[in-house]
Amino acid sequence: MPKIVDPGERRRAVTEAVFRLIDREGLEKVSLRNVAAEAGLAVGSVRHYFTDHAELMVFAMQAMRERLTRRLVAHADRLLDPAAGVAAPAERRAAVERMLAELLPLDEERRRETVVWLAFVTAARTRPELQRHVSELYDGTLALVTRVLDGARQAGRLAEGADVPLEARRLCALLDGLATQGVLHPGRLVPADMLGVLRRHLDTLVAD
Repeated sequence: MPKIVDPGERRRAVTEAVFRLIDREGLEKVSLRNVAAEAGLAVGSVRHYFTDHAELMVFAMQAMRERLTRRLVAHADRLLDPAAGVAAPAERRAAVERMLAELLPLDEERRRETVVWLAFVTAARTRPELQRHVSELYDGTLALVTRVLDGARQAGRLAEGADVPLEARRLCALLDGLATQGVLHPGRLVPADMLGVLRRHLDTLVAD
């Protein structure tokens, strides 16, 4: 009896192979042939699901964006849902830190995600088919951060006079910088340093 192949599972396996190749050798090594070898498949099997390199890159980038977005939204929904019981200031502060820390390379999984995403972002500068996914993740992250800061403002926890749209952009820029430096200079900016910078920045946003 022929083996039944789950198309969704096969695409996920190929996508994970793309991520491993980018992490280990860089985006320039991601060809259909190399991805097939990394996934333990014949190149024809990969071509069955992805007609060319561009289609594979778009799918992999979308998969990474959706993975990050799901985690961020789960944190934000719990933080902003009164029924979730995150009411005490200390609990809310810890919940905000956990949400934002999803975008920092604090462990091996998030380090690899950051490496992969930065490779996609760099490629998107000259590849229009990738630019939409970069914009959608940035816009979504900015919207979530804005919601959280606006919620803090309404609860009287945000520093007086804080400009929510400006502070949201400043916080996103800080996260981008920490993530980039964390993967480019891991010996100089270790996870404890990244968290320390993030916490100090959040201190400046809290009402006295």
